[in-house]
Amino acid sequence: MRVVVQRVREARVTVEGRVTGQIGAGLLVLAGFAPTDTPADLDWMARKLVQMRIFSDEKGKMNRSVQDVEGEILVVSQFTLLADARKGNRPSYTGAAPPPVAIPLYQQFVQQIGHLLGRPAATGEFGADMQVELLNDGPVTIVLDSV
Repeated sequence: MRVVVQRVREARVTVEGRVTGQIGAGLLVLAGFAPTDTPADLDWMARKLVQMRIFSDEKGKMNRSVQDVEGEILVVSQFTLLADARKGNRPSYTGAAPPPVAIPLYQQFVQQIGHLLGRPAATGEFGADMQVELLNDGPVTIVLDSV
């Protein structure tokens, strides 16, 4: 599992002109799933995201979590995070889980984040052509792998 985490002031996902998920201050999480991902990977990543201290405290030091600042989380599935572009000019996506595997992983991950955060996470729409808009805060962007 690989995620790109962006600290945002706001973010939203639109599919065919309708907003499927929208948040204020918090984290935009782009998430890619591998066929070998396990419930333990999902749990580790969800806990990491909710507890990672990347929000500023009163002294301006990144010392607070999204949970501490009562922020929101928007999770967007993105299989292209598992692309292999080392050879040639066309990336290979064989490292990404196929939809029958990835969809339940995505759903479980979103549920786990909501459980840990104490409120539902906003989402995109799995497999859709999504437009993602965000106002990056910092900017703070972090890449995490569950392995």
